[in-house]
Amino acid sequence: MKKFPNILFLGLDSCRATHMSLCGYYRLNTPHIERMASEGVNFINCFSPSIPTPPGYSSLLTGRDCFGTGIVTLRNVPELPKGVTLQEVLAKNGYNCTCIGFDDGPYTHGFHKYIKYEGWGPGPDGRSHKGESMNSVAIPEMKLLAAEDKPFFLFLRHMDPHAPYLPPHPFSRMFYQGNECDPGNNSLDGLFAFKPFRDFHTTMLPAGCTDSDYVDAQYDGAIAYMDACIQHLFTALETLGIEEETLIVLTSDHGETLNEHDCYYDHHGLYEGTLRVPLVFKYPGIVPGNLVFDINVQQKDVMPTILDLLELETGFEFDGRSLTALWEGGEWRAEPEVYLTESTWMRKHGWRTPEWKLIVALEPDFHYKETVELYNLVKDPLELCNVAKDEPEVVALLTERMNRHIARRVAATGKENPIDLAANIWNGIGRPFESSDEAYNTMHIGDAAAAAKLQAQRKR
Repeated sequence: MKKFPNILFLGLDSCRATHMSLCGYYRLNTPHIERMASEGVNFINCFSPSIPTPPGYSSLLTGRDCFGTGIVTLRNVPELPKGVTLQEVLAKNGYNCTCIGFDDGPYTHGFHKYIKYEGWGPGPDGRSHKGESMNSVAIPEMKLLAAEDKPFFLFLRHMDPHAPYLPPHPFSRMFYQGNECDPGNNSLDGLFAFKPFRDFHTTMLPAGCTDSDYVDAQYDGAIAYMDACIQHLFTALETLGIEEETLIVLTSDHGETLNEHDCYYDHHGLYEGTLRVPLVFKYPGIVPGNLVFDINVQQKDVMPTILDLLELETGFEFDGRSLTALWEGGEWRAEPEVYLTESTWMRKHGWRTPEWKLIVALEPDFHYKETVELYNLVKDPLELCNVAKDEPEVVALLTERMNRHIARRVAATGKENPIDLAANIWNGIGRPFESSDEAYNTMHIGDAAAAAKLQAQRKR
């Protein structure tokens, strides 16, 4: 038997925990993942504090927060130092490391092999078979890796929950039986009036679509389709006879905002839908089964946990902490307050406590939102009522706590806050936006092909 276990890392891009039955969602859309999770530990309150994709995966693959990685943006992503990523550590310890879904880039370097697959546009039937495309390359690669004497680290970036939401039949109608083109329904009027996104979304909606519930059902159906495709991977592990010697890690880079907060089916806005992601560990004989934790954890805890499970010492000082103490009877205290950043379509940061959420715009945004937003998460869990003007004392208190945290992390790293460094690089014009009008008229996704190209512009 191999000294170290194989590692199958499932990165579910744009997968919102609150829309997974794995984490308590009312629609049963992740039964296969749930069966796997019942044999391991499931964290239903895992947070992705810095969105979008580059900071999310950078934290997952380094055990660092945004100050530690220096990465907060979608575009013009700075280079991570060599030698700090999970794949580099594993490679030094005898692992074969394959990444499917990324190129060798600023925060993904260190894999031995990179494999691309078609993860965006629709096929001849007008639907996106992303999960099947993933399996068509992932399962053959798994078989090759399993035949080697070395353990493997297989990292998979699943794109099914990422817009455009075009799950194949029958998943496209699994959670919707209405008339998506009802002329009396106005729930998508805001989307179609929003110039920056409307061209992109018309590529994934049927002509005449008016019902936001239909679009939500496509997102839920995409997760259900992905779940079914992931079961093929679990079956492959079993068929190859390596299920008992494989650590499975399942999580996401960030969540998704649906038809909420004027963010229109994307992952921007520091609201709960974008921040909460799934997190599961399964390792037979090492990780106990049927455990569910509702304690707050973060992406930066994932790499330390994996290395702890492998009993692999690196000498690294992580910003995150191993979660193994939670099921081994040790002491582990959650961080109740979290620093938040986003730099995708808006540049903002914020501070989250168990009761409050503070969001501060660092420059004018294209939604014309208030500069300061404050939500009481206990009384207003959907974050519908901005009470910043009614609660100036709370705003002042949270701002002070956030600024103290920033000062501590800047002092500890010796580097400027990366969300400040992003001011002149994040939006493509070389300076912060001067007005919401300028932001609105500058930002534009285009069609699905344009969105795919934008994802590739991690560093220009």
